[in-house]
Amino acid sequence: MTCIEGVAHRGRVVLGGDSAGVGGYDLTVRADVKVFTNGPFIIGFTSSFRMGQLLQHSFKPPPVPKKPGSLGRYMVVDFIDAVRVTLKDKGWATKHNEQEAGGVFLVGVSGHLFRVDSDHQVGESRDGFDAVGCGSEAARGALFAARHLKPEARVRMALRAAERCCAGVRGPFLIRST
Repeated sequence: MTCIEGVAHRGRVVLGGDSAGVGGYDLTVRADVKVFTNGPFIIGFTSSFRMGQLLQHSFKPPPVPKKPGSLGRYMVVDFIDAVRVTLKDKGWATKHNEQEAGGVFLVGVSGHLFRVDSDHQVGESRDGFDAVGCGSEAARGALFAARHLKPEARVRMALRAAERCCAGVRGPFLIRST
C-alpha cells in the first residue's frame, strides 16, 4: 500500500502522499493523512497508519541543531532515538532476534530529505528525491524523468504514475512543503 515521495530543492522539501489503506485485496480511501508536519519536520509514512498516527500526534522530536554539518548525526542518533522511544512506549515497535523494527517513512527538515527504513537506518539520496511504499519504483522513475519541472509538479506527476502502475495507490493526493 501507499506511495510517499519527496523532493529536496533549494532549501525546501516537498512531500506527497496518496490516500489508500490496503489489506490484502481490500482497499479503503482514507480520510486521515499520510503526510503531515510535526514542528519543523514534514513526514510521510508507509507501513502502518498506527505508526503514522504516533509520529504525528505523540512524537516529540528533539530540537534541530543549528550547527552546520551536524544534521546527519542528529538524524541518525537523536531523532531516531526519540522515534524508537515513542514507538516502543506506545506499543508499536517490534523486536525479533533482539533487533527492533519500526516502519518506513520520509522526513524533510532544513532543506534535506531523509528516508528512515524499518531497521531505523537513515539515508539521504544524492538525487534530491526519494519515494517509499508499493508505488515507489514508478514514483522514483517519474521524479527522475520530470526533473525539469518544479518540485510540486514533479511530486504530483510521480503520484499519478504510481497510481497508474500500482494497485495499492489511490488519490486523492496530498502535497505539503516546508
